[in-house]
Amino acid sequence: MTADVLERFSAATQAWFRGNFDAPTPAQAGAWESISTGRHALVVAPTGSGKTLAAFLWALDRLAAAPAEDPATRCRVLYISPLKALAVDVERNLRAPLVGIGHAAERLGLPRPDVTVAVRSGDTPPEERRAFARTPADVLITTPESLFLLLTSSAREALRGVETVIVDEIHAVAGTKRGAHLALSLERLDALLPQPAQRIGLSATVRPVSEVGRFLTGGRPVDVVAPPSEKRWQLDVVVPVPDLAAIGDSTGDLSGPATSDPSRTSVWPHVEERILDLVVAHRSTLVFANSRRLAERLTARLNELWWERTTGEAPD
Repeated sequence: MTADVLERFSAATQAWFRGNFDAPTPAQAGAWESISTGRHALVVAPTGSGKTLAAFLWALDRLAAAPAEDPATRCRVLYISPLKALAVDVERNLRAPLVGIGHAAERLGLPRPDVTVAVRSGDTPPEERRAFARTPADVLITTPESLFLLLTSSAREALRGVETVIVDEIHAVAGTKRGAHLALSLERLDALLPQPAQRIGLSATVRPVSEVGRFLTGGRPVDVVAPPSEKRWQLDVVVPVPDLAAIGDSTGDLSGPATSDPSRTSVWPHVEERILDLVVAHRSTLVFANSRRLAERLTARLNELWWERTTGEAPD
């Protein structure tokens, strides 16, 4: 199925995807198998499975293959996120593929897709909101609350061409008052359209899946894509010194300020050095402490150690 499902995309999209990924994830392959038929779909998979890209990539491919003829109904994809931090989603899952597909099209001697994107949230400046109402973009990124405001204003006319609605992080709103509000907005949107839009829900692992699917579609039939996933854990218990018994004197106090004073030896300097090694070796590191005070002291000490390593001098 993995090889066959990629054949459903245009040549430029296939070239971009194959050049950036070894193969679709199970969530992506299952999503494209269902979404390509036009049916409503709920994709349930853990974070990192590529489900947001799966929904976006199919929508982008359709936009590139069949550009809108009427500028007034150009907006055909509506992406709704309950999270306000939309910029990361847009950049990672939308703009990067757009640029990549454009380059792939040029290499293949094909026309470069002209797909535009707009964002509408509580932080969107008034001039950008008016611009979208006058000249809709192909893709609109918004929140449940901003969608409600759009549908209540004259700007709803810009949504009359919507064909696909992507609801991300649907587990965060299903079963809540906010979710009930969104469900009403989706029905109001469908009432504007010549035919109901295809709805694609994206969710982390959630139960019961059937209820979330019913929430997404308002009780209409929905394909549930929930490939089996196995959590992989790596748990290491690390002691930063060869022998804790040889650490120091009889105080046994390991909760005081970190110090290398030989008169009061402690495991803490070794812990700090080890934590700094881990921070340097990784892009992201989470350190849990018992109190805010301890976290602040550790942070200060890590900054001092980093200064010593990079300059060879003790901090002032």
